[in-house]
Amino acid sequence: MATVSTTHAFAVCVDDDGVEDISCGMVYRMLPDEKAAEEGFVRIVDDSGEDYLYPRNRFVPIDVPDRDSDRLSAACGLR
Repeated sequence: MATVSTTHAFAVCVDDDGVEDISCGMVYRMLPDEKAAEEGFVRIVDDSGEDYLYPRNRFVPIDVPDRDSDRLSAACGLR
């Protein structure tokens, strides 16, 4: 069984609802934010390169094995 990365968390956007800085089907980095999670939001590094809060229901978290986390970050321009 693969170990899930604790360094990077990722999510796929499933509803951009017309927001310019996120796109359906794209993978984004999620940053930890417990307070936002309690309110139903996730902190996402969006297409602007900045992190913002978005409604949780716009994203589906994905598990990425440690061995692939750096590669995915690089492919998403997150390094």
